[in-house]
Amino acid sequence: MTLQVIGAGFGRTGTLSTKLALEQLGFGPCHHMEEVLAHPEQVEPFERALAGETVDWHAAFAGYRAMVDWPGAHFWRELSEVFPDAKILLTVRDVGGWWTSYTKTIMKALELAEERGSRTGLMNRELIGVRTFGSHYKDETAAKAAFQRRIDDVAAAIPAERLLTFDVRQGWGPLCRFLDVAVPDTPFPRSNSPQEFWKLLS
Repeated sequence: MTLQVIGAGFGRTGTLSTKLALEQLGFGPCHHMEEVLAHPEQVEPFERALAGETVDWHAAFAGYRAMVDWPGAHFWRELSEVFPDAKILLTVRDVGGWWTSYTKTIMKALELAEERGSRTGLMNRELIGVRTFGSHYKDETAAKAAFQRRIDDVAAAIPAERLLTFDVRQGWGPLCRFLDVAVPDTPFPRSNSPQEFWKLLS
């Protein structure tokens, strides 16, 4: 088993809904932050990567067919090279809606990480707060600029035939065409409201 789909989008762009959709389409298990929360030992390869060490990404994602959300999405460029046959899925949403959702969830979680000092929280603080937002994770202008920069960077680096820029509001159609699978006769999953986020985090 190897990664067939690599998610490059920020958290709060429908990544949990996308994880559920990918698993329903046969691309599971799909890695997501909830996997790290359930299996804290998974923090290690991401810590090592942040420290500049060489990471065996095949081992880090052993047993997974897909990956979305942080922490894996931070390393989309490396993963796209290590798994050259994988398709790249960039989940997006309107930046204003993303910022509103982010401030109610991830931003507050990063603030708590500074206070509580858990290993997973500190990894996220470094990966998201420092590396992604340049330590300006509470600054709306800087965070929105980083959001757009990710979209631009992925579009510039990944050939169009390998990339799907996807808003979960589009539903099954674009995703199923991209992955060349049949459209299910069930509604597209909807999950991870701010309330669900905090339930998961706890």
